[in-house]
Amino acid sequence: MPVTNSRHIAVVGLGRFGSNIARTLYQLGHTVIAIDNDEERVQAMMGEVTHPVVGNATYESVLRDFGVHNYDIGIVAIGSNVEASIMVAVLFQTMNLPYIVARAHSDLHGSTLERLGCHKVVYAESEMGARVAHSLFNPDVEEYLELSPSFGVSRLKVPDRFADMSLKEAGLSGVRDKYGVAVVALKRGNDITLSPDSDERLRRDDVLVVAGRDELVERISH
Repeated sequence: MPVTNSRHIAVVGLGRFGSNIARTLYQLGHTVIAIDNDEERVQAMMGEVTHPVVGNATYESVLRDFGVHNYDIGIVAIGSNVEASIMVAVLFQTMNLPYIVARAHSDLHGSTLERLGCHKVVYAESEMGARVAHSLFNPDVEEYLELSPSFGVSRLKVPDRFADMSLKEAGLSGVRDKYGVAVVALKRGNDITLSPDSDERLRRDDVLVVAGRDELVERISH
């Protein structure tokens, strides 16, 4: 799912994790409806997402009233209420949302969500919401560390089109090069090279650690 295309995303559950992932997805340019039955949590998201709304998402009629059945992605970010988490995941399935992500609190909870058909199950604490948001649409991004709302450090697989190219040939030799990012490190197997030389040739299984603005990092994989 390319991040270059704006998606309609429903986030249910606005604890620290849910609000963080909803806010980050909105900052990335997506249309985000953020749903919670706690009015204070919803009020706190005013101006932070496209549509912050109060509602009980365990009722299909509520989700349909909000138009969630027409959305591209559903994210179940509910806190410790496992029953509600499973119910919302089931409703997302019932409404045939193309892609469903759910937060799990235990191995049993996670395996249940997987059996329900969730496409991605994350075991994440609240501070990891931004990482999940950034990696959601880009399978090449393995990890993300936010340094500011639009700048971070990403660990990503080398795209196939860069195989056998040098960093310079790939446009990754410096912040003034084609992609405008800094290559912090190159991981090859168990070996890590810090600040690799621009003549270093890339291999398909290599992993790069790059720093730069989010939109520039995204361009590497597309």
